[in-house]
Amino acid sequence: MRYTYLIINILTVFFPFGLSFDKKVHFYKSWKYIWPGMAITGLFFLFWDVLFTMKGVWSFNPQYIVGVTIWGLPLEEVLFFLTVPFACIFIYACLNYYVKWQIDTRLTNIISSLVVMFSVLGLIFYYNKIYTAITFGLLLALVLMVQYVIKAEWLSWFYAAYVVALLPFYIVNGILTAIPVVIYNNSQNMGKRVGTIPVEDHFYLMALLLMNIGFFEYFKARRKTND
Repeated sequence: MRYTYLIINILTVFFPFGLSFDKKVHFYKSWKYIWPGMAITGLFFLFWDVLFTMKGVWSFNPQYIVGVTIWGLPLEEVLFFLTVPFACIFIYACLNYYVKWQIDTRLTNIISSLVVMFSVLGLIFYYNKIYTAITFGLLLALVLMVQYVIKAEWLSWFYAAYVVALLPFYIVNGILTAIPVVIYNNSQNMGKRVGTIPVEDHFYLMALLLMNIGFFEYFKARRKTND
């Protein structure tokens, strides 16, 4: 069905949007902090996406998209960088409000160290795979910046939100890669999958969310400072 990818985008954002008006979380009041970061991150990842599509790292099954393109990308792929970050930042905000327990600082450091180590190994062993190398390279830079330069206090909440976000990620990405709507060129990745999902997608998601939440926290903190 031509509307498959579009429907997936709509369903991804449907409940987070509706629940944004929850009387306790009041997530809609945080929207003004989300849009600038989503715009910056979205443009960055769209540029990356355009290049990857041109290089044949992945392609899109014409049977499941409406046929409208922006910069050579399906409209649905552009919307992906709005719907997925919005839904995941919603998860992050809800965890911050409802869950009082927080990952210990030492455990956060250990997780960051493991991500750094895994990223370095990915770069060493798969430097010649475009998707793998760029994904791990970006994630490595982001984690080093947030953990060791900025020393962000919210990083423990981010890791918790990422784990929770994996559940809808497996549903959404599982559908996209099983049908498939998005077709991956295995010569440009490790060729290893969790079900039908390339391993790299897990780290791509982490980089995408880390950048979005980083900007979200930055703009929120700047607003409080100005007030």
